[in-house]
Formats: sequence, structure tokens, C-alpha cells
Amino acid sequence: MKTIKAPFLTCIDYTVSNKKFDLKLNLDLDMLETIPKPSIDELASYYESPEYISHTDSKKSIIDKVYQFVKKYTLNQKLKLLNSFNTASKNLLDVGCGTGDFLAICNTNGWNVIGVEPSESAKNLALKKLDNTSKIHQNIFELENERFDVITLWHVLEHVPELEAYILQLKKLLKPNGVLVVAVPNYKSFDAQYYKQFWAAYDVPRHLWHFSKKSIQMLFSKNQMRVTKILPMKFDAFYVSLLSEKYKTGKSNFLHAFYIGLKSNIKASKKMNYSSLIYVLKSDKNSF
Repeated sequence: MKTIKAPFLTCIDYTVSNKKFDLKLNLDLDMLETIPKPSIDELASYYESPEYISHTDSKKSIIDKVYQFVKKYTLNQKLKLLNSFNTASKNLLDVGCGTGDFLAICNTNGWNVIGVEPSESAKNLALKKLDNTSKIHQNIFELENERFDVITLWHVLEHVPELEAYILQLKKLLKPNGVLVVAVPNYKSFDAQYYKQFWAAYDVPRHLWHFSKKSIQMLFSKNQMRVTKILPMKFDAFYVSLLSEKYKTGKSNFLHAFYIGLKSNIKASKKMNYSSLIYVLKSDKNSF
């Protein structure tokens, strides 16, 4: 049966190329796809910008400073989430580890950490923050014999070209009682609906996929994994609104961005449609 894809929006890459990309709605999965998708060779060039904050530790602009401030707070929240799983051992794989701050805080707090990061510059920054036993690989397919208690993807799944193969590999790398943590933007949020084509979390073409709760549940259920818990990332609404204001008006408009972020979080409280969501997943045969 052929998948039906309906036109949804046309967005601009504000970070690197200023090119236009279409978003098509996959009606079966309730998921948006970026069209056209850059080839694997082209994709790397869309990350080559000082504006791509997750690959740097920049604190130059006000938006950079906001990002770094929020990151410090959320690192402790992420660590608290990991410790709540009470796994028998503490082996962590962080996919898309960026400049390594999450790996570093976990390493300091008793976790054995391995990272995955394709960007050489980000990887080099990360390695400086870790002990000599920690390793960072270029992709998850290099890890054939490893098994992990917890695998985390903080805003990574939306970047993955071969989505289904990637999800299958994640499951292979997880221990039978392991926990998979996936955080992604939610295109059903109020701030996404308000900013439309200017919504910063569309971030075309680096974001190849744009998820809803339904799409995450369906994609992982194909690999016998289920969502056991959904948690909000409330700060994302404010940060994304700040960037979206800049894309829409050319100015940061802090007060209006704060208002939209706050309104998005208030509206999200009923149906859990926050700007970004954390999904905690386990294999079907295990209870959480």
C-alpha cells in the first residue's frame, strides 16, 4: 500500500543556505518529511556554520548565552532521569553527543559513557571533557558488540537519514532490560502552529523528519518497542520561540517570544503537546 504524502508547509534554511524546502505530511504515520532530502555527501555542508550551536560552546550572542544557561539546568534534569531508571549497571550510550557536556556530567556521576558524534570539531571538544577511558564514535553502526543499559538521543532522531535502519540498530545495542530515551521537537505544539514556516525547530534540511506522539509510537512499535513515559521539555518552547521571532521579524523580540513560549506550555499541559517531548521506551516484553 502506497504511503500518502500531502503538502504541508514550505520552509527556508535560515542557518546556512537560505534555500527552500517542502514539508510533506505522511498521513499514515502523522509525521512530516523534509523534501528534497540532501544526499549524504551534501548533508554535512548544512552543519558547517557557527550558528549551529550544538556543535560549539559559543557564548557570543544573547541567544547563545540563553542556550548555554538552559543547557546547564537541563543537564542535571537529564542525569536525574537516568538515575531514576535504577539499572543494574550504568553503561550509557549518548548518540549525537555534540560537545560532550551530557557525557561529562554522567561520567562524573558514575556512568560508563560512550558517545556518537559525526562532527569532528564537536567530538574534539567533547573528548577534552572526558576521562581517557571514554570513547566517541562517528556512527552507531560501528558499535556491533556493545550493549547498553541506557541509550539517549537528545534531539538527534530528526537528523537521521535512514530512520528505520537506525531504530533497528538502536534496539540491537540496548540490553534486554535497557531503556531508550528519545527527545524530539513536536510539530503539534502551539508554538509550531503559531510560527508556521518560521518555527525554528523545523530547521530544514538538517531536520529530515518532524514527529508527533503518534509517529514516535508507531515507528518504534514496528520494532517491538513501546513508549512507557512521555515527559515535557518546557524550556524548548522559550528558546525555539526566541529563534522563531528572529526568523520571522529579524529581531529577537524577547518579551513576545517569552509570551508565546509560556502560552505554548500552558496549552500543552492538557494534551502533552509541548514544543519538545522526551519519550522513554523499552522492549515490549519488559515492563518499566
